[in-house]
Amino acid sequence: MEHLLVIGCGAIGRRVASLALERGMKVCTFNRSEVPPLEGVTHCAGNLDEPQTLAGLLTRAVGVIYLAPPPGGGIEDTRMRNFLAGIGTGSEPAKIVYISTSGVYGDHGSEVVTEETEAVPQTARGKRRLHAERILQQWGSEHGVPVVVLRVTGIYAPDRLPVSQLTTGQPVLREEEALPSNRIHADDLSRICLAALDRGPDGAIYNVSDGAPSSMTTYFNAAADKLGLPRPRQVTMEEARKVMTPLMISYFSEGRIVDNGKMLRELGITLLYPDLETGLKD
Repeated sequence: MEHLLVIGCGAIGRRVASLALERGMKVCTFNRSEVPPLEGVTHCAGNLDEPQTLAGLLTRAVGVIYLAPPPGGGIEDTRMRNFLAGIGTGSEPAKIVYISTSGVYGDHGSEVVTEETEAVPQTARGKRRLHAERILQQWGSEHGVPVVVLRVTGIYAPDRLPVSQLTTGQPVLREEEALPSNRIHADDLSRICLAALDRGPDGAIYNVSDGAPSSMTTYFNAAADKLGLPRPRQVTMEEARKVMTPLMISYFSEGRIVDNGKMLRELGITLLYPDLETGLKD
C-alpha cells in the first residue's frame, strides 16, 4: 500500500509515520495540532470531537491506521463514530487498522487469553474500546472496507516509562498480590501496525504483546532500577484502594496473560524486544 493516513499522531503515530516514510510510503497525519508531527508528511489538523473539521481528510483508497483514543467518560467512542460518519461515498479507505486494547477482555486473573476469548470489559475505558471495535467492524462490512483490530497491551519505550509515578512516590501493589500484566515495546508496535496493514485479512483480530508477562509491580521496579530511582513502596490491595487513583486501581485489579502466537504467525513478526529486560536495555 503506497498511501497511509495516521489518525491520532502522538508518540506511536509518529513512530508509525516515520517507519512508513522510510519504506517509501506517502504519509498523511491527522491530529489537533497545526504543526506537522515530523518532516515529510502531509498534515491535516482537526478534532474528532468536532465533525465539521473532518471534511478535508483524504481517505479515498488509502490505508488508515487509527490510533486516536476514545474520549473520557461514558462507554461509547463518539470519536470513532464521527470519523466514520465523515467518510463520504466514494471516499472509502482501502483498509483500516484500529489500535484497541487488551483491556476489552476484562479480568482473567492468571489465565491465558487468546483472540477467541470472549471480550467482556469491566472498565469504562475497556467498554469504549470494544464499542469502537464493533461500530468500525460493522461500518467496514457495510462499506466493503477491510478492518483489522489490534488489541494492544501496555506500551513502553525510552520516552514512555513511568517517570512521574516513580518521582512522585506513588505506591504499587505488593508483589504477592500483583496479577500478571503484559507489555509491548513502542518500536515493535509500530512495525506490527504496518504489518497488519500489509498482511492482516479482513475481520482479523490480533493480540499485541511481547509474550513475556510480568506484574506491574515488577515493571515499575525494573523501570526504577533502569532510571536510577528508588523502587516504589508496596502496599496491600486494602491500602491501595485508599491511596491509589481509580485508574491505577483498575490496572492493578485486572490480570491476564495475553497470548501473542497468532500475531507472530500470521503477521510474520520477529520482535526486536521479546521481553522487558531486552527492551529496557534500549
